[in-house]
Amino acid sequence: MIDIKILRSNPEIVRKALENKVTKWVDLNRVIELDAQRISLGQDLDVLRMRRNDLSSQMGKWKPEPHLLAEAKEIKEKIQSLEPEFEKLETEFYDLYKKIPNIPTADTPIGHTEDENVMVKQWGKIREFDFPIKNHAEIAAARGWIDKERAANVAGSRFAYLKWDLVKLQFALIQWVMDTLGDPKVLDKIIKEHGLSVSDKPFTPVLPPYMIKTAPYDAMDRLEPREDRYKIEGQDLWLQWSAEHVLGSMHAGEIFAEADMPVRYIGYATSFRGEAGTYGKDMEGIIRMHQFDKLEMESFSTAETSHDEHLLFAGIQEYLMQQLEIPYQKLQKCTFDIGKPNAKGSDIEAWLPGQQQYRETHTADYMTDYQSRRLQTRVRRSTGDVELIHTNDATAFACGRALVAIMENYQNEDCTVTVPKVLRNYIGGKERI
Repeated sequence: MIDIKILRSNPEIVRKALENKVTKWVDLNRVIELDAQRISLGQDLDVLRMRRNDLSSQMGKWKPEPHLLAEAKEIKEKIQSLEPEFEKLETEFYDLYKKIPNIPTADTPIGHTEDENVMVKQWGKIREFDFPIKNHAEIAAARGWIDKERAANVAGSRFAYLKWDLVKLQFALIQWVMDTLGDPKVLDKIIKEHGLSVSDKPFTPVLPPYMIKTAPYDAMDRLEPREDRYKIEGQDLWLQWSAEHVLGSMHAGEIFAEADMPVRYIGYATSFRGEAGTYGKDMEGIIRMHQFDKLEMESFSTAETSHDEHLLFAGIQEYLMQQLEIPYQKLQKCTFDIGKPNAKGSDIEAWLPGQQQYRETHTADYMTDYQSRRLQTRVRRSTGDVELIHTNDATAFACGRALVAIMENYQNEDCTVTVPKVLRNYIGGKERI
């Protein structure tokens, strides 16, 4: 949630955020009205409770006079009649208040469709092939690496069995990323290259739960739209949609020591999403699946370092793509596309020769204190003050899309795939698969 002080002191900033994020389901005037009503009624209840406590104290010392008994009875009845009204106002207010999106940063491009995202960088030379280019589905079919037909018999459409060297390549990718993000020297290099003022503290590897309860999922503000999520029938559990949902909520209600900041995780999890609808050629391979594996970065930091932390995550994404030598472009996402809890966001899109276009492989999300306000994840400063932490999350690799990019960019005429140099030590020294 946004800071209530912003809503009360500068509602026009909130109104502008609603407009720029194309958020039409929040009646801001009603939210402001409800806030005023609940404050007024809450103050009335406080006065009544104070008087009730005062009367109780007086009557406990001697036999109460009839008029005090009558007043105490009247106050009790007033409280009993007003409390349900206050609870109703509170419920309606918070239901609407939670729907208000985060305030975009000043440098986030204003746009009302995803087509207004701004391309800020292109990297890498697009390879010229001297043979007919195949897409990843065709390459995988020739090598027997992907079996969607048998997966459909077992689990339905948009599931797949990955086999043979493609599996080994995925685990090579995972181990390489874990090693890279665990190396302070690499992080220091990226920090210096981007001129950032953050720690080179390495990432802690995490294998998180694949399920999450409704309350923390909602507090992360990642539960909606529910139709894209998988609910466990008869239980208060959902299959997580992305690893950051179970990483970002793991410290709910906790207070970090300032000396421990930042806290960084690199989580690996199998994730699940509905992916309703049809997407043309995406149905051929493993780009849009109901189940996919993902390496996700998550961090908890102080307010003053959180934006540089976001830039570090984006820098790590570029570093990983450059080490794989896969051409890409970076997009600064506009207000429409950054997402409800985000103050800022960027995407990396890899060049896919089989589709002759750039396709999204990475997202970096900067949330400020929007998530931690409901999660109540805080930091105790050296001064003793306790403040909300800031959160960042970003894709290290969505494994399926990374495999797609490697297969298509490193394909050979015989449908073998050259292994990127940085992964060869992780796949037994193989140069081709």
